[in-house]
Amino acid sequence: MKNLETSAIKTWCPGCGNFGIINALKQAILETEEKIGRENFVLVTGIGCHGKVADYLNINSFYALHGRGVAVATGIKIANPKLKVIVCVGDGDAYDEGAEHLVHAAKRDTPITVLVHNNRVFALTTGQTTATSPVGFKGKSTPEGSEERPINPLKLMWATGAGFIGRGYAGKPDHLAFLIRKAILHSGFAVVDILQPCVAFFNTYEFYNQKTYILPRIPKDKEILEKIEEWNYEDGEGKIPLGIFWKR
Repeated sequence: MKNLETSAIKTWCPGCGNFGIINALKQAILETEEKIGRENFVLVTGIGCHGKVADYLNINSFYALHGRGVAVATGIKIANPKLKVIVCVGDGDAYDEGAEHLVHAAKRDTPITVLVHNNRVFALTTGQTTATSPVGFKGKSTPEGSEERPINPLKLMWATGAGFIGRGYAGKPDHLAFLIRKAILHSGFAVVDILQPCVAFFNTYEFYNQKTYILPRIPKDKEILEKIEEWNYEDGEGKIPLGIFWKR
């Protein structure tokens, strides 16, 4: 793991969910580098707290503009198809500004691995509402509570035709490492929506610890949409399944 470290000092808030994500990503890279070759990994990040992953991981990397991480990753893959391109984006990055790039990459089955650090808030800019913030969320842009219905990102990816759809949780890094490894080894477009508590502006650790469970297997046929919709994104009701929901 230390071979993947850089000299950059981690400046995330103590307890940030990004610590669990970066450790899971390191483990997944170590478990797949023999097959892929570390020199063939390229990490693209968007703008947000998640973007610092590029500073902390000792692999090829590229900082993209806000919302353009998936577009840059697509360009890199087209330029050199031998590369294994991983793109880390935030929920604001991917489901707000970058939604059009995400949807079309999924539709085209562009062979990249997309990891969405979904804390359900614009954290770097200190607490505005994103496309996945729950109804009633009180942040800098919605001080009296958001009236907007959030999108269910897994449902969006399923409707778009993504070839690999998963959901992980930063609080379960071993399971998350398993999901990321499977996504990296998938030959087409793969997306993992990662529940990532923001201790400063939307601390959801207790909520996710109580609600999440790991799927015993990949759902089949009609079960897929049932499992995707088991957790009601709008009111927070229902259990939250983690795992692979679909793999073409």
